[in-house]
Amino acid sequence: MKRGSQSLEVRGRRVFLRVDANVPLDGDRIRDDTRLRAIVPTLADLRARGARLVVASHLGRPKGQADPALSLAPVAERLGELLGCAVKLAPDSVGPAVESQTRSLAEGEVLLLENLRFHPGEERNDPSHADTLAALAEVYVNDAFGTAHRAHASTVGVAQLLPAAAGPLMHAEIRALDRLTRSPARPYVAVLGGAKVSDKIGVLRRLATQVDALLLGGGIANTFLASADGALGRSLVEPGQAEVVSEVRAAAAASGCRILLPVDAVAATEIDPAAAASIVPADRVPDDRMALDIGPATTAAYLEVLAEARTVVWNGPLGVYEHEPFARGTLAVARGLAESSAFVVIAGGDALAAVQAAGVADRMGHLSTGGGATLEFLEGRELPGLAALPDA
Repeated sequence: MKRGSQSLEVRGRRVFLRVDANVPLDGDRIRDDTRLRAIVPTLADLRARGARLVVASHLGRPKGQADPALSLAPVAERLGELLGCAVKLAPDSVGPAVESQTRSLAEGEVLLLENLRFHPGEERNDPSHADTLAALAEVYVNDAFGTAHRAHASTVGVAQLLPAAAGPLMHAEIRALDRLTRSPARPYVAVLGGAKVSDKIGVLRRLATQVDALLLGGGIANTFLASADGALGRSLVEPGQAEVVSEVRAAAAASGCRILLPVDAVAATEIDPAAAASIVPADRVPDDRMALDIGPATTAAYLEVLAEARTVVWNGPLGVYEHEPFARGTLAVARGLAESSAFVVIAGGDALAAVQAAGVADRMGHLSTGGGATLEFLEGRELPGLAALPDA
């Protein structure tokens, strides 16, 4: 039985394909085209089946106004290279000129709409804006899991107006994340890094009741250490989170989850590769220094736990991995996971960049591009973009 976009008749029809082409840019140069490479099979399949493709994405946060710096022109060029065909860029995402372009598409042709978020009606899921977008096509496919937690016009509004289905990337994300939430093989370990506890309150609380071990790094670990009267020097510590930390600790204790925190750290006076770095106790960082990576003892302890794991989810770096002196812990964990026999889900953003930098991305069980959507899925929250699709 055909599922998702395979179940839709697309030959000769205009297909509104929502993708996640929110790629990092340096000026007009794409720094990392991973997300574009991921959507190429979906585009190629729909082209081969005779669809007339109207491709839509956002890029950055233009706040409802046109911003040339956030144009999808570089994306159109790169997609054309990856697909081996011309990818036209529309002058806008709505309007008579755009509608005319979509109606003149031949089978297999691809038109990329300009940045959806140049219009305020996109993020508000304005009904009239959704109507205008829906007028560009006859069928809707959503293959952008990374935006599934957003109730926007292109993720919810259009899906409610056209015959709709999830794309293959969306289904792959759901299958992989279901393995984490339904019956994960144990031991089940979560690795969480990043700057702020407040960004991950929900997933911290939920994972503390589900996993066997929670390994923390980055600013999140600093905040946990500070709540236990650790001295963190000038390290990033989020204030006002003591109650949340206590709740997470209590939930973990009740469920038998171990919380592992750094025992040592790589510290320096500045976030600068040239700054002199030293190894210090993680809870006794000198006043003039900041913890910028997990230390070797912590790395060894974390790798020991991960070596025994059978399921792992990783979100967020364990240090300032953009700079080589402070990337060793993060990269060591990436390489350790590549050697493990666990089913490993890399959950978005910086963790994806880390496994790519370590050269081991192809050895992970699943690379989730979701970021926030992945975390909300793991929290058990309903994702509007999934709820709008009858088959997701």
